[in-house]
Amino acid sequence: MGIKQLFQIVKEEAPDAVKEGEIKNQFGRKVAIMLMSEAGETTSHLMGMFYRTLRMVDNGIKPLYVFDGAPPKLKSGELARRYLRKQEATEGLEEAKETGTAEDVEKFSRRTVRVTREHNQECQRLLKLMGVPYLVAPTEAEAQCAELARAGKVYAAASEDMDTLCFNTPILLRHLTFSEQRKEPIQEIHLDKVLQGLNMERPQFVDLCILLGCDYLDPIPKVGPHTALKLIREHGTLDKVVEYMAADKKQKFVVPDDWPYEDARELFFKPDVRPADDPLCDFKWERPDVPGLVQFLVNEKGFSEDRVRAGAARLEKNLKGTQQQRLEGFFKIVPKTEAEQKAHKRKLDEKNEEKKKRIKEEKKDKAKAKAKPRGGA
Repeated sequence: MGIKQLFQIVKEEAPDAVKEGEIKNQFGRKVAIMLMSEAGETTSHLMGMFYRTLRMVDNGIKPLYVFDGAPPKLKSGELARRYLRKQEATEGLEEAKETGTAEDVEKFSRRTVRVTREHNQECQRLLKLMGVPYLVAPTEAEAQCAELARAGKVYAAASEDMDTLCFNTPILLRHLTFSEQRKEPIQEIHLDKVLQGLNMERPQFVDLCILLGCDYLDPIPKVGPHTALKLIREHGTLDKVVEYMAADKKQKFVVPDDWPYEDARELFFKPDVRPADDPLCDFKWERPDVPGLVQFLVNEKGFSEDRVRAGAARLEKNLKGTQQQRLEGFFKIVPKTEAEQKAHKRKLDEKNEEKKKRIKEEKKDKAKAKAKPRGGA
């Protein structure tokens, strides 16, 4: 699920943090891609994984897949809700088969797919045969992807879940694994620009995300995205927000009795991950095992042999170590000093003030023009 309506807030408050572009813009980059476990939503089936991986490799991306491990106990409520949604979708599918359209049947069929441990094992077997590395995270795959991105092992973490930003990934890529038919631009979200746009430090940002509603906790009733942002800005921390709600005699907002936000915060700041210098995090992209791929995909799963062999040839060609590098691979990017960051923030604040003044003046001009009496003939 991720963080409810966080992307809406980022787009409104920190538009500079989001870049949209084609998949080819990610050429030459290593990307850690989060995959769900049997406890979550469906991951790509074998055909989807095979062809979408080929698409990424064709565009110069070196993918590394990260699978979820055991979910934290706090996530049990969200997993139970996902299970209920699957049950409801199964009932909807049966009804659609009897009275619905083909479109309804397809829609409910997608919602009933549940990934099993066997599915994950098959995906891992496929990746090994393709020569593409993968890692099973101790718990949350998003947290592990963020750890690798912070250490510079990969350029970015790729996931649809916005809570990957809460785990402190410098860059989040969304829509990377979408099929080509969906024609969705790749969203590249930079955490430092998100924080600048919101005028927040990371602790405040995480508190905002918890207040919006995350996989660990339900949102507080009547607290939408704009209210959550306003409350965090007014009170500074989630602790103060909770105190304010508890002291409010009108009881406009009621915090649930069992709402362990401190535990959720701890999971974002101290997730269980493999350190980036762990030997298991030393990844290598290897030559595909063509006979193994044919045996698995063609003989066992019924894929077209011609397509599998053609795909393996593409892998072998594109995953070679001689792949062309991006410019940032040759030039060291020097981070901004604290003084430069403050100057940049000051410029942003000045721009925002100028924008507010301009809007205010425009409103005044419009009001004057509206109030001005029209001259007679």
